[in-house]
Amino acid sequence: MNGAIIINKPKGYTSRDVINQLNKILNTKQIGHTGTLDPLATGVLVCLIGRATKLANILTNQDKEYIASFKLGILTDTLDITGKVLKEENFIYNKKGIIKAINSFKRNYYQEVPAYSAVKVKGKKLYEYARKNEKINLPKKEINIYDIKLLSIHGDIITIKTKVSKGTYIRSLIRDIGNYLGTYATLTDLERTTLGQFDIKDANTIDDIIDNKYHFYSVLNLLKDYPKEEIDPEMLFKVKNGQIIEKSIKDHLLFTVHNQEIALYEKYDDNHIKPSVMFYINK
Repeated sequence: MNGAIIINKPKGYTSRDVINQLNKILNTKQIGHTGTLDPLATGVLVCLIGRATKLANILTNQDKEYIASFKLGILTDTLDITGKVLKEENFIYNKKGIIKAINSFKRNYYQEVPAYSAVKVKGKKLYEYARKNEKINLPKKEINIYDIKLLSIHGDIITIKTKVSKGTYIRSLIRDIGNYLGTYATLTDLERTTLGQFDIKDANTIDDIIDNKYHFYSVLNLLKDYPKEEIDPEMLFKVKNGQIIEKSIKDHLLFTVHNQEIALYEKYDDNHIKPSVMFYINK
């Protein structure tokens, strides 16, 4: 069983909680995911099974889309509503100002990662420093906000929709919108609606998995946008042994035999390719 199941992660569950449930339901420990969702968040969680777990890094690099709600005039240590309130103020805003602030973030910029995150600094995860109230300079990462727009304003809750690059923290984006407006801002709700080719409308619940009523994506489905090449026995011998091969490609190439995935190769230099992920098991 090599492939993926798309789960609509429920609120209150960690991504690890979902994997643990799938371990029991599917009776396998070889399950991972691409792109952690905080317990507060819901939405698309791509769960990889079997040797498809080796695709985690590739699929994590894909763009993501979110619907996020936030409240102005409040700051918490976690940058979301589940955290400890650090600062609070009354902030009077208008719709034009909100739209101008939101639109200003449709660009590349260096985003400071949250103190409560798994990013490592000096060998330790940032949340380990945060939990001990240890001060440390938070790193900044270049991210891209491809699209962002206002969906609604209901009372003091503002909701946006945004498409972002890998590495973007929506909690940090909300904080930055607040800073632009001269106040604080805290995330109150978050739904990941897409991750790469996967959409929330195609996601399954845990009950769907229990009832065996779910869609399973094969490795070929997962890599449908990658070029592939059917190979002969001579090439198969080289590929299944992980040899570097003389060939020019742009990025990646999937080798198959009888439409069965054997290995995903990647560019090594201008004239050679090397193994990236091996699906063939030498027996």
